This record gives sequence, structure tokens and C-alpha cells, in this order.
Amino acid sequence: MRGITRRTVLTVATGAVTVPAVSTATAAAADTTTATSEGRQAASGPNPVLRTDLVTRVTPRNNWLVTAVAVQYSHRIDLRGGVIPPTAFQVKATVGKQTAARTVTRVYPNTVAEVDDRPDPGRPGDRLIVELDPNDSNARAAGTDPLPLDRAYSVRQVADVRTPGGELVLRAGPFASRNNEILTPVVDDFAAGSFTDSSGFELDFRLYLPEGFVHNPQTRTRYPLVLTLHGGGEVADNNMTQLTSNRIAVTFAKPERQRRNPAFVLAPQIPLPRPMDGPDGTDWTDAKVQAALIELIDTFVSEHSRNVDTDRLYVVGLSSGGRGIYSLLAKRPELFAAALPTAGWGDPAAMERITHIPMWADHSVDDPVVPYREGRFGNPGTWTLMNALEAAGAPVSRGEWANDLPKAQFEARSRELLRRARAAHSHVLFTSYTSGTTPVNPHFAWAQTYENDVVIDWLFEQSR
Repeated sequence: MRGITRRTVLTVATGAVTVPAVSTATAAAADTTTATSEGRQAASGPNPVLRTDLVTRVTPRNNWLVTAVAVQYSHRIDLRGGVIPPTAFQVKATVGKQTAARTVTRVYPNTVAEVDDRPDPGRPGDRLIVELDPNDSNARAAGTDPLPLDRAYSVRQVADVRTPGGELVLRAGPFASRNNEILTPVVDDFAAGSFTDSSGFELDFRLYLPEGFVHNPQTRTRYPLVLTLHGGGEVADNNMTQLTSNRIAVTFAKPERQRRNPAFVLAPQIPLPRPMDGPDGTDWTDAKVQAALIELIDTFVSEHSRNVDTDRLYVVGLSSGGRGIYSLLAKRPELFAAALPTAGWGDPAAMERITHIPMWADHSVDDPVVPYREGRFGNPGTWTLMNALEAAGAPVSRGEWANDLPKAQFEARSRELLRRARAAHSHVLFTSYTSGTTPVNPHFAWAQTYENDVVIDWLFEQSR
């Protein structure tokens, strides 16, 4: 993770968005100082613990989970080829006034407070990573809002750890340590800010800055801007769940994607009380919200005209965020280079204004929340909107397959649909997911969308 943390706050004034220059080295040094000073107070027992942090992860299927505990010791841990049995450590979580054990799955040393996904994980270092079963009933890090997890986890070593030669590495003891911080890879790299528009309406947002911009804010390199519109379940005042309730924003900021397509990622959040003044009574179509959103985009692009590639502005969204996309595109049809609306609905009459915009839409056939054909609040769903787009003159390439296919097969189907679209000179694609194949909830069509490299690669290829 870089040195930008969730505690970094953007200074955002009315009509201006100011992005601070963040020095990774300085932030990292500050983190080390904090860890040491806090750790000295917590150190105790035969293996002095400097700090204990929770490591969380945003998963594709609408879960933000505590997946590991990272314990930092005052000395380097070298197992010399040995392994630590999961039974050597006990972890308990207190969530909602209920204390229960978490299931430990793997334990290994590391040099950083990060999970190592390799089959043979870890390396000698001063951190011990205690991985936890993500299927535990108490694994969640959030409900509607983030859960209060400060000092909520305790870790205790209950068996000695030795090298294969019998040398004692870590001695068991009666002391337990509690977590200091909550670390969420990628999410912690988003700066937090708020924008007050010319009418006085305030819109919170998170912003990911591409690595090249962080290291050199004076660069003249131009980057795409990805705008993410969350669903109705993320309307809140926490400026967090638009990042953690699903992987829509995280997808575009994760290191492997940024290496391929460095970009700004802007993730606003609709505040409470939930706005209900839109033409269909929901969220991003609310007049105040939409006006603030458009002003935020225009202001950010204007303030950073040297670094934002205005020919490569993309908008992606799910559920009511998909509804927001159709409305926003019709309102500003000249602004965006491409869109990814998932499980959305909208006004068929507006489709004639957006026939020129590349779009890859998807929807589960059996969606009970936003019906595939009928939509919501009297405005139809994706199937009907795609028909309206085609009637207005935009050829639509369509495909249908199961939403629970393995990634390789899923992407192969997407690749074939894209091949057919290019052969037909179609810039609008529509994927339908067969009834009964979208895991967890048929409304969650987006779980595979934002893990699909074919779709994301296609998005970044688009330019006005």
C-alpha cells in the first residue's frame, strides 16, 4: 500500500478541488513512527508486540471482510524452513457486543502487513500474518455502515513456535494483543474529500490519484478519469461504503489495473437523508445530487486540465448507479467516452441522445430488485433500454451466458461477444445473465463485471 491512508483529507472549497501533493516516503516514515510509539506502550511478555492491525478485503460479492491480523514484533521472525500450525494462535472478535472466535487458516511471517496469496506464503520479517476464514459468520467489517472494529480483535499465541531444528522462535504466553488499525489494501489509497457546489449542496467523495501524479504533481502526463456511481445501498454519510460494499471503485485502483491503465478514480457518495426528488424517486437523478455531481466533475477536470485526458472520461455504475449513468449521459452526451451500466433502468425516450456513446451494459434476467425488462418506478430495465437504443440507430451486440462461470470461461464469452460487435461495427454491447446463475442475489450482476479484464480493457480503449 502507498502512503495515502483513509485519514488523508482533500481540501475542497466551493467551486474548487485541491489535491494535496503526498510524499510516499514521508507518509511511510510517519506510519513507522506511529507504529513504534504505540507499540512500546503495548509491548509485553516474552515476544514484545509493537502493534496489531486488522487486514480487510473488499470482495466481489458485496462483502467487506476482515481476512487477517498482522502482528508486528520487536524482532525478525525466521522459521528456517518451518511452518506455523494455525492452532498456535487464537483470534477472537467482538462485533455487535458479541464475542466469538475467528477461524485461523494460515500463519506465516512477512516483511509487510499484507496477506500473501501464494501457496507457500511469507518470508522472514518482523510481521506475523494470521489469516482468517472469510466464511466465518463474524468476518464482516461493515453492515450498512462500517462496524466499530477499533480494539475489537484480540490475538493470543497458545503454542510455542520452533524451527525444524527445535530452536524456539516465539514463546506462547498469557498475553493477548488488540488491534491498533484497520488496513484495507487499495481502499486506503483513496484520499477523502467533500465538494460544496455553487448552491451550497455538499457531496462527499473518495479520490484515487495515479502513482505518476502522486510522485510528481507537476507532471504534464494526462490520465483518464473514471467516475463510479454506487447503488442505493451505499447512500450514507460515512464516505466509505461506496468503496467497500462492492469492488466497483477498487477495480480501477488496484495495482495490477493501474499498471496497465493508470487513471484518476472519483467515487462520490450520496448523503443522507436519502434524496427522493428525482423523476423516478431515487438517488442520482435527484436534481440537487445530479447538479452537484456535474459541477464536481467539471470543476475537477478544469482544475486539473493539465493532467486529465478529457477525451477519456468514463462512467461506471450499478443498480441506481446504472440509472444515474443513463440520466447523466442524456444530460451531458458530449462528456463521456464510454460507460458501463449494470442492473440499471432509465427513460427510453432519452436513448436517442446517447446513441453515439460506447457502452457495455449487463443485467441478470431474473433480477428481482430491478427487473430486467420492467425496471423500477415506471422506467424500464436494461433489456428495454437496449431495444430503444437500437431503434434510435445504435446497433446492439448481445450475448447471454451464466454469471457463475469460472473467470477464464466468462472472459472467453465476453471476448467472443466483443469480436462479434467489432465485426458488426457496433459500439454498444449487452450481456444478459441466465436465470438462476447470479450467485448470492440475482440483482448482484456486477460481481463478475468488475473482475472481467475483457470488459475493463475495452473500456480503456474508448476515446471520444
